Amino acid sequence: MPSALPDGEPVPPTGALPAAATAGLGQRPFGLYLHVPFCASRCGYCDFNTYLGSELGGGGLQDGYADAAVAELRLARAVLGDAAPPVETVFVGGGTPTLLPASDLVRVLREVDALFGLAPGAEVTTEANPDSVDERYLAELRAGGFTRVSLGMQSAVSSVLQVLDRTHTPGRPQQAAREAVAAGFEQVSLDLIYGAPGESDDDWRSSLDAALSAGPTHVSAYSLIVEDGTRLGRQVARGLLPAPDDDVLADRYLLAEQALSGLGWYEVSNWGEPCRHNLGYWRGGDWWGIGPGAHSHVGGVRWWNVKHPSAYAARLAEGVSPGAGRELLTEEDRRVERVLLEVRLREGVPLDLLRPQGLAAVGRHAEDGLVEVDGGRAVLTLRGRLLADAVVRDLVD
Repeated sequence: MPSALPDGEPVPPTGALPAAATAGLGQRPFGLYLHVPFCASRCGYCDFNTYLGSELGGGGLQDGYADAAVAELRLARAVLGDAAPPVETVFVGGGTPTLLPASDLVRVLREVDALFGLAPGAEVTTEANPDSVDERYLAELRAGGFTRVSLGMQSAVSSVLQVLDRTHTPGRPQQAAREAVAAGFEQVSLDLIYGAPGESDDDWRSSLDAALSAGPTHVSAYSLIVEDGTRLGRQVARGLLPAPDDDVLADRYLLAEQALSGLGWYEVSNWGEPCRHNLGYWRGGDWWGIGPGAHSHVGGVRWWNVKHPSAYAARLAEGVSPGAGRELLTEEDRRVERVLLEVRLREGVPLDLLRPQGLAAVGRHAEDGLVEVDGGRAVLTLRGRLLADAVVRDLVD
């Protein structure tokens, strides 16, 4: 949930969408995203829309957050009307969603079910910091309908955790993963970050081994990105810490692929049982984003909410949409986005999405060993995954 919001046209006070946007509801996967913007501390690399309690003048906004989220859910149901399909996936992200009482998260999920209905076999995920959950908390979530938990591990090495400003101790993520399994979660994911200043190859191997020792069904491994405006960004700009080296990042990715190959990759940075909610994003599905700064997309209309929790809550209390702006995507916009995202998937991008120049680029990259053509799709090879950004720039032409 990036902290910067784009420009766009105004969102109607009612949140109403063009008829053309809702006409295809139900023909694409439909999900709900809930952004919980609260954190106990801020990680040095994070530029998401998050707030510490000290920045909000106390815990009132956090205590009343479930009420505001429920209000936006009711607005969403009114906007979508009878065309609203059952919800196939719910993803609660942050911030640290598990700073809220488990009962708040369950209450919001029950409201989703009451208003929209949860599709049979719906995937319901929450992110969690390992030090913000325990056996009792996880058991309450599972009993309340959550099916999947994604734990922010990042590293198993103390020095790396310190550079990243992570507060949990080594070993706690693995223990939290085991607690989640004991609570009945069949899907448990661990998130890792590689390329932090001072991290060695052996550190990264240790993190991969530690993650796998917990028996997760899914692992995400992302290269560290130094964002402007973050504490880490300022440290790198001042020369206090080195910027990540591209060659080192490539080597770390190869180590990840070697270690995680048993899970199997399905997206450039993800291995294991796919997160169906994220697949909805990558395949151009529909979703409504609840919460401050949350982004939504329905039928080619993309919009985003006001960022600050107090402004978000105030608008909903007045019966007004919290939308800050929106954009209407053209068919070409949507085609380009599909190419940009689907090329990163193991299934690849359909060749019929590509223009003549993009098809010619597939031929060149196939000769160079960066893509393979399989069943009418262009699929990245391992070497192609290392150069995915360069490949996709050619395919969108």
